[in-house]
Amino acid sequence: MDHPKPLPRRAVLVVNAQSRKGQAQYRKARDLLERAGVSLIAAHAIDDPGALRPTIRRALADGAPMIIVGGGDGSLSSSVDDFVGYDAVFALLPLGTANSFARSLGIPLDLEGAVGVIAGGQRRRIDLGMIDHDYFANCAAIGLSPLIAQTVPNGLKRVLGRVGYLAWAAYQLTRFRPFRLTVGEGDAAVTIDAVEVRIANGPYQGGTELVEKADVESGEIVVQAVVGDSRHRLLWSWIASALKLRSRRRTTRDFRARVLRVATEPPLPISIDGEVLARTPVTASIARGVIDVAAPR
Repeated sequence: MDHPKPLPRRAVLVVNAQSRKGQAQYRKARDLLERAGVSLIAAHAIDDPGALRPTIRRALADGAPMIIVGGGDGSLSSSVDDFVGYDAVFALLPLGTANSFARSLGIPLDLEGAVGVIAGGQRRRIDLGMIDHDYFANCAAIGLSPLIAQTVPNGLKRVLGRVGYLAWAAYQLTRFRPFRLTVGEGDAAVTIDAVEVRIANGPYQGGTELVEKADVESGEIVVQAVVGDSRHRLLWSWIASALKLRSRRRTTRDFRARVLRVATEPPLPISIDGEVLARTPVTASIARGVIDVAAPR
């Protein structure tokens, strides 16, 4: 049996200080990592989100063996593209509101626990999802999630966290309209009424386990549709999923493959780990085993 490669003991720390907990946790993270025996080659608190990826790219180009990225799902998902093709380990500190990617990897959501994984965990090779040519870490969504992401007031998530996010989601639900979804192409295409679509590499979206069969090592992308033509159907699906009721499975239909074409009528925006970055129609696919992450033993 092959043993996983050990995690590096030297790393570059890059924290999005604009994420909900970023500024407050940056200094604490740096101290905890050093005390845990992780030697920091450099440490950066990024106030301008636009500087996050250039900072990571420089660290990769300089040959950093591990880069620790602190932030929310949007920061983490935008960063994973840059690790493809490099041997560097992607380690994460979950400092956002939902922290879905950390949940999918089994990483503790408290800072001490996450640092413990980086210092004493193992190296794990995982898949990434793709929307056309854009890699993503965890989950893309069509329907209410992009509407929320496009309209949520600046600072609401940062100040109120998940409570603020859920309150805004409830407000946007009153404005939401169902749509027609087509998955696949040609004779194999399936068209149904839908109120939400999740394109998943991992089981969590918005911090809730919604796509149980999605996994970061499955080699398949999962397209899950919440079926129906009423917004109340979506509300019930969310409630049933949050409470883990058996009836939640009757509200959804899953499609699994290495590659799936996804179209909607009308064309709709797609949020990728919380950021609106694409629009239907798209090709959803899986990139198998393309980056190494720091994961729990």
